[in-house]
Amino acid sequence: MTEDYDFGTASGAWPAAMHAALRARDVRLLAHVPDGGNAPLIARCEADPAITVVPLTTEEEGVGVIAGAWLGGMRSVLAIQSSGVGNCGNLFAMLRSCTMPALLIVSMRGEWGEFVPWQIPMGQAAPDMLRLFGFDLFRLEQADEAAAVTDHALRQAFLGGRAAALLVSQRLIGSKSFGK
Repeated sequence: MTEDYDFGTASGAWPAAMHAALRARDVRLLAHVPDGGNAPLIARCEADPAITVVPLTTEEEGVGVIAGAWLGGMRSVLAIQSSGVGNCGNLFAMLRSCTMPALLIVSMRGEWGEFVPWQIPMGQAAPDMLRLFGFDLFRLEQADEAAAVTDHALRQAFLGGRAAALLVSQRLIGSKSFGK
């Protein structure tokens, strides 16, 4: 999956720092829709026996998985692409109505180096949609800030009892190359 991306020189730094922050805050489940941008983080979590990784077929079912994990006493995160944010409105309403803590890790598309026209509108709309549903937004732009930004988002979600979204910029992740 990662072979479709042009990664920058810091490509290994941010997933390692994010994984370490997840472990430090006792996140034990990562639900995800397969995604090239989040692939390095997903791979780290798959290699970690302390984190259960649940692949999904839709983003909406991920909201249910992390809500169920929370109700069962487990901290979890949902890793999705910005284009999948638009699929989750009804279930984001559940998180808001039930005041459930949640953290989404959103790999952004439609930004730096994007040439796929249908990714641009949702990439631009995703932050506003998340705000409309009461998510606190955190943005990761630089690999050397991954640990601090991830930890802050985790604290806001699980210690503050809030819905939070960590937007991982396309400039950090890299852009699709499709064979250059």
